[in-house]
Amino acid sequence: MTKRHGYAVLSALVALVVALSAAIYVSARADDGSPHRGTPAAAERPHRDSSVAPASAGTWVGGWATAPVGGEPGTEAEGLAGRSVRNVVHTGVGGTGARITLSNLYGQSPLTISHASLAVAASPNSPTAVTGSMRRLTFGGASGTVIPAGGQVVSDAVRLTVPRATDMLVTTYSPTPSGPVTYHPRARQMSYVADGDRTEDATGTPYTQQTPYWRYVTALDVLSNEATGTAVIFGDSITDGVTSTIGANRRWPDVLSGRLRAALAGGAALPHYAVVNEGISGNQVLADGLGRPAENQSGIGRFGRDVLSRTDVKVVVIDLGVNDILRNPRLADPDRIVGGLRTLVRDAHAHGLRVVGATLMPFGGHLGSTPAREGVRERVNAEIRTGHVFDAYVDFDKALRDPTDVHRLSPRYDSGDHLHPSDRGFQEMADVFDLESLKGAGQAEL
Repeated sequence: MTKRHGYAVLSALVALVVALSAAIYVSARADDGSPHRGTPAAAERPHRDSSVAPASAGTWVGGWATAPVGGEPGTEAEGLAGRSVRNVVHTGVGGTGARITLSNLYGQSPLTISHASLAVAASPNSPTAVTGSMRRLTFGGASGTVIPAGGQVVSDAVRLTVPRATDMLVTTYSPTPSGPVTYHPRARQMSYVADGDRTEDATGTPYTQQTPYWRYVTALDVLSNEATGTAVIFGDSITDGVTSTIGANRRWPDVLSGRLRAALAGGAALPHYAVVNEGISGNQVLADGLGRPAENQSGIGRFGRDVLSRTDVKVVVIDLGVNDILRNPRLADPDRIVGGLRTLVRDAHAHGLRVVGATLMPFGGHLGSTPAREGVRERVNAEIRTGHVFDAYVDFDKALRDPTDVHRLSPRYDSGDHLHPSDRGFQEMADVFDLESLKGAGQAEL
């Protein structure tokens, strides 16, 4: 080979390397999280810092969660094909990254999610995103995912500053029919629906349809530098907050979360826990609802899914048992109810969790109230007060009952149906909860 020929080959190789480097650089820039297709002209493009791996260290905790309850009526054939669902959820703790869980538990066919996004809401209860906060979500690096019937999927993490005590927007788009939509019907929060793929539309303008449900999404985890674990509140409609003001986040777990944040900000020596709500209206300790899989699955049946599988859970608060009394066509057996509660405690202890329980509040005057059922409630509460059911307990019965008629809720706290508290009642529940009871691990044997 001549010297001139050698220089020519070397020059060609250098040019090739430069060209390849440029191509790689352009490709990396194109895959920076900005939308590639289906983005409305008015939509804001996600920032380039929305890469999959969060930049800062921290602990993954539950920022928000809810329990899947059943298949949404009217969606049996088409699901929500061709529509974007923008769920509004309220986080308790802040952080530097986030990920979501989507469920197809009650679907009867695979659910295709072709696009999904996460953003900070511009204002409470709004479908509009804060400028610069829109993030495209991926699943194993892909923009979409297929969730099998009965299954769930967790998204990749995205870098995003998640403020504490803030509404977040979780949006999904499904292009094809999927059968029943897995949902939580008593959200006490308005979410939104838009026609077409509007997952990355930050304006909120296309979201003209409102819905009182949470659909598909069951968890929003936060990479937090202020929390070291998760406390799960596990209960029925009282925990679900069915009589609380819509969109105001006045369910008692929400109020408890705020109270714990305030105490920690004031320097209290308390666990730095995020608080998530796993209440289901009508839920019982022992009995399932109808269907396969069972809708409104029993507390014992769903405990693994809704408590043990939550992110970095440290403690569970159980307020369950009233529906076992009121919804049983025969007189409920208090020993079986307490036995079911003890089963939950054993399962929690087997996973190293501390368990705080609650006495059952009075329901005198409610449609299902009878003296015999009141007797069952009193026997369950008496057993809880012995201290041999839970590691610790909060006496909601004593705190909210009418001092002139202990079989009824105090009018100060009654929503009007003589079973569920009002906003003021939920506030009282959170106020009487001893934050110190969150400390420590579960006892080996009670």
